[in-house]
Formats: sequence, C-alpha cells, structure tokens
Amino acid sequence: MANQTFVPGGDITSDDKLWGLLSYLLTPIIPIIVLLMEDKKARPFIKYAAVQGLSIGVLIIVMAALGFLVIPACLAGLLGIYAIYLAIKTFQGEYVIIPVVTDFCKKQGWIS
Repeated sequence: MANQTFVPGGDITSDDKLWGLLSYLLTPIIPIIVLLMEDKKARPFIKYAAVQGLSIGVLIIVMAALGFLVIPACLAGLLGIYAIYLAIKTFQGEYVIIPVVTDFCKKQGWIS
C-alpha cells in the first residue's frame, strides 16, 4: 500500500499539506488548478501530491465510465476510498508511494 515514505528534500509547510490534502480529496479539479498556479507547482510537496492526485482522479473517472461492467465500477469506489487514505497521509506531511502510479509519474518526468 502507501506505507512507504520518502522525503526528497525541503521543508513542508501547513499550506503544502492543505493543498496536498485537497489534491487527493477533490481530484481532478484541484490538481489541475494547482498545476496551473506557478507558485504552488514550484513547491515540490504540492506538485508531488497534485500529479499523483490527478492520476488517481483520471483512473477513477475512467473506471466510473466503465460502470456498466461490475469490476471497474467496484474498483472506482475502492480508489475513491484509497484517495481519502492518501489525503490523510499527505496531510500528515508524508510523501506517499502509490504502487503503479508513482513509478509511472516518475518515468514520465512529472515528479522527481
């Protein structure tokens, strides 16, 4: 799961934690807004949470669109619950590692 943590460097402010929380809870709207705001996306913690939150949001939307199939609809619900867990961990100031998503985002160069 997301029990592993790492800190790429820099201090994490309460503002960073709040934007990280919102990026997971109100995905995909808040992550898009964050990535359009230069001062927010310059903060490593906020950018990390926003990119991963956006990725999770896209997965939820795709699986919900496939809602006529039982398994993707159930997975969309589980991802929504998992996003709440990620939001809590992010608000605690942790860089969460999402098994497939984090590796994909790093390979694309979206996060470091």
